[in-house]
Amino acid sequence: MLNIPTRLLPIVLLTCSNIFMTFAWYGHLKFKDKPLWLVIILSWMIALAEYCFAVPANRYGSAVYDGAELKAMQEVITLIVFAVFSVLYLGQRLTLNHVVGFGLIALGAFFVFKGPFDNWRFG
Repeated sequence: MLNIPTRLLPIVLLTCSNIFMTFAWYGHLKFKDKPLWLVIILSWMIALAEYCFAVPANRYGSAVYDGAELKAMQEVITLIVFAVFSVLYLGQRLTLNHVVGFGLIALGAFFVFKGPFDNWRFG
């Protein structure tokens, strides 16, 4: 594989995966005049490429992260990719509500990585 540190490899692969999946799920919104059956087929083709990144990301990532950490990481990456996609591709504004909502989800990911509360020491 690429010469990427083990802890970073799943992040790179999940980012690539999410770029493809965001286009598969939302890219067709700029082509509302196209038949639904066509955009479904094209989306599935794009999603196949997404799986070629997501599956290795989780396989390699499981060597250094547990399942919950991989899922939390994927969700935060998804939000970042979607925010950029929404602004640059769809031409939509990113509002304060979006930033707060996405931030709360990222805060949830923080707690997944922080470990069990019973290991936290206060005072």
